[in-house]
Amino acid sequence: MPKQKTHQATAKRFTRTKTDKILHRKSGQDHFNARESGNTLRNKRRDVSTHEVDSKNIKSLMLYK
Repeated sequence: MPKQKTHQATAKRFTRTKTDKILHRKSGQDHFNARESGNTLRNKRRDVSTHEVDSKNIKSLMLYK
């Protein structure tokens, strides 16, 4: 039986922490940020944890990461 492969698009977008949480970048950082308040801009720089429902599927795609 062949090995299962890691889904590379998922591996590039998500990271797994030591406590097995799945983190991703907050959306909306590309442009139109001049009108945002300072708090909003600062919060967009942070990584955000995914929902439990989504993280189960993401973990199955990132087997070895």
